[in-house]
Amino acid sequence: MSNHDGSIAAARPAEAPAAVIVLAAGAGTRMKSRTPKILHPVGGTSMIGHALRAARGVEPRELAVVVRHERDRVAEHVTGLDATAVLIDQDDVPGTGRAVQVALDGLDALSGNPLSGTVVVTYGDVPLLTPETLRELVAVHQREGNAVSVLTALLDDPTGYGRIQRHEDGTVVAIVEHKDASPEQRTIREVNSGIYAFDADVLRSALTRVDTANAQGEMYLTDVLAIARAAGGRVAAVVLADRWQVEGANDRVQLAALGAELNRRLIEKWMLAGVTVVDPATTWIDSTVVLDEDVTLLPGTHLHGGTSVARDAVVGPGTTLTDVVIGEGAHVVRTHGSGARIGAGASVGPFTYLRPGTVLGAEGKIGAFYETKNVTIGRGSKLSHLGYAGDAEIGEYTNIGCGNITANYDGVHKHRTVIGSHVRTSSNTVFVAPVSVGDGAYTGAGAVVRKDVPAGNLALSFAPQRNIDGWVAQKRPDTASAAAAAAAPSDTPSDPPSSGNPTEESTHA
Repeated sequence: MSNHDGSIAAARPAEAPAAVIVLAAGAGTRMKSRTPKILHPVGGTSMIGHALRAARGVEPRELAVVVRHERDRVAEHVTGLDATAVLIDQDDVPGTGRAVQVALDGLDALSGNPLSGTVVVTYGDVPLLTPETLRELVAVHQREGNAVSVLTALLDDPTGYGRIQRHEDGTVVAIVEHKDASPEQRTIREVNSGIYAFDADVLRSALTRVDTANAQGEMYLTDVLAIARAAGGRVAAVVLADRWQVEGANDRVQLAALGAELNRRLIEKWMLAGVTVVDPATTWIDSTVVLDEDVTLLPGTHLHGGTSVARDAVVGPGTTLTDVVIGEGAHVVRTHGSGARIGAGASVGPFTYLRPGTVLGAEGKIGAFYETKNVTIGRGSKLSHLGYAGDAEIGEYTNIGCGNITANYDGVHKHRTVIGSHVRTSSNTVFVAPVSVGDGAYTGAGAVVRKDVPAGNLALSFAPQRNIDGWVAQKRPDTASAAAAAAAPSDTPSDPPSSGNPTEESTHA
């Protein structure tokens, strides 16, 4: 018997397997979902995606995926992840044994000759299985000259799993499925993971002798072990200390448990790599995320997809980002974003919504209660608060005032706004696209910019203010406002004439 704790064996390198067969034909009815079970994500990647990554980690000559339920949907997903994977359709004969048989027949036909060497069989719903574990299984199998090697685990509650029956010399005699096991056999804690390494010739021959005479009426792949042993082959087990690697997900409860365990492992990995995670319990990181040393993740941070965070950046609290690239030393706080790029030393948030196509330059700022989409913002430019910028280009060191928006949609088409460098826009400016503002230009408070503004110009659009004397007393008598107005000093100075120039306050820096 061989033991495995997740580390790579120090023995001589194993020969690459002839094939890895991933079984992915099941319906997964207990998931109660329109989505095929193996397409459900764990840590940002579908379960079959994790399985393919592990399979490719042993560098097989061929990788086959057996499909049936939602065949076209699964096939499209698999091909998108691994274009060279061979898709094999399972027929109407049920069971894992039949699935492996049709896969082996298909691979034999593809190569024009029967495969020889090691064939690994694994599943599409064991997302925590690692390439290192499969490499170790192959190494043990080849080193010991086994006909069959099975990956096993010791479980406190083995209900539902096939039980490993051993000979007194430690080799495996057979695997008994839970529904076919006797009460005594059900007390066995060592269980079958369903993951094997076979000698191809042994597997091919044994499968011709597997029948469906069992409680399920299926071709059990497990029957191959007893057949191989009866023919004189050695059958051994590789006991995996890390049971999570062979845990599958048959329902949403198990799916959530696997997701939580994967997340715990990812967070631990990143902390050991030099990332500060202030509150691991509220932090979620997809397996596809990349973090540099000295990144700080504050509580409630969720990073998904192709998000990457550079050194010394701080993300959170309360931030969810998908496919966002964050530069060195940037700060992103209480922000929801996707498909955006944040430059080095820039700041975003709080309460900011970054939509796809947002590019914020180095040392720039997108502040509180701002929404951006398909906008490029140059170095040092600031969109500080309460606004919307969409389909726009903003130059360097420009200050966009409070309440500014780009009116980019005319009801039929989207149009762009182009704002130059060193521009100063006052509060509540509206840019009616398509429109451009030249370098160094200003806008007045409340301006509605419908025409291009040349460089260095001031854009104004306002009507003279009118004050209607006594309006409150006439139109709102017997109100608190009327009483307050009546009590106000009668010598309140009138407003000075407007100069037509924006005040320092109106630019709202």
